Amino acid sequence: MQAVVLVGGEGTRLRPLTLTRPKPALRLVDRPFVRFMVDWLAGHGVDEVVMACGFRAELLREALGEGDGGGGPRIDYVEEPEPLGTAGPLRLAGDWGLLSDRFLALNGDVLSDLDLGALIAAHETSGATATLALHPVPDPTGYGLVRRDGGPGEPGRSPSTAGGEVREFLEKPEPGAIDTDEVNAGAYVLERSVLDLVPGGRAVSIEREVFPQLVGRGLYGQRLEGYWMDIGTPERYLQASWDILERRVETGFGERLDESGICVERDAAVHAAAEIAPPVLIEAGCQVAEGARVGPRAVLGAGTSVGAGATVSESVLDGGCGIGAGAEVAGSILGREVTVGARAVVAADSILGDGATIAAGARVGAEARVPPGEEVAA
Repeated sequence: MQAVVLVGGEGTRLRPLTLTRPKPALRLVDRPFVRFMVDWLAGHGVDEVVMACGFRAELLREALGEGDGGGGPRIDYVEEPEPLGTAGPLRLAGDWGLLSDRFLALNGDVLSDLDLGALIAAHETSGATATLALHPVPDPTGYGLVRRDGGPGEPGRSPSTAGGEVREFLEKPEPGAIDTDEVNAGAYVLERSVLDLVPGGRAVSIEREVFPQLVGRGLYGQRLEGYWMDIGTPERYLQASWDILERRVETGFGERLDESGICVERDAAVHAAAEIAPPVLIEAGCQVAEGARVGPRAVLGAGTSVGAGATVSESVLDGGCGIGAGAEVAGSILGREVTVGARAVVAADSILGDGATIAAGARVGAEARVPPGEEVAA
């Protein structure tokens, strides 16, 4: 089976991290985020993945390569000459001769363990032209609702009916219009004929321009239960990190945690008088000094140091960061090689770009955004 992953966006909501790296190449816990998606696809029999790239495509190639060399999917790349939306890259991949007669297409912003095998099986059984993965959410007002035969809210039908022909789309509905909890989960099985509906040479939305044309012409939806999250915002990025550490989503990383929810790699040095509160990942080369507190909910990337008496909680620190003695980092995301001086404070919901420096005794206020390489004085 073949899959196309749409990873061409600029990730503006995760700036300043994405000023230096494309969002799919950002580390999520212990690997580039999009690697979780490749592993998810591999678990459902996908043996070839086409990355439809745009912004900083060369860095994504560097992060992923052409495959993992261990029997995983082969990875090819299609680079958009300009942003082409969510359907244009599929047309481009088809024009390049990279797509088979049937393939998966997926939004590259999603961390999930939904059963793609069930989606493929439903597509084959119904003889559909396109089958959408539908996921139930408690509050669908911020999503695109999908109404289908046999779906929740249809008279005489059970809400548990998994599949059915799509009847209508409703984008970001008002509360009074909600009659289903099923939203588009950004994963589809498509026949190659769908590409005939995608104009070439411009940006095309598969959700708004292509799928509406298929209503009544073989467009089906399949309800899939499980874990599903769009990680496109800082809040969701952090929540996805904790969900991986707390095993709320099925990933290979869970096997690395001990019974208490801690993973300290062998080459890390943690002082006996430091406090580690799970869930926590401390990667190789890290140093945690006496009296430091790491966690609950923390990721220390390789080579990061946490000074004596410093505190890191509810935060993700990429590789090579340095946290000075007595400093405090809470509820924040730090890029690579960020330096936080002694007694400095980084308040909740802040994002510090690669190479940023916070001077000793300085305070970074809540929700701050510090560009790559910038210094914040005391």
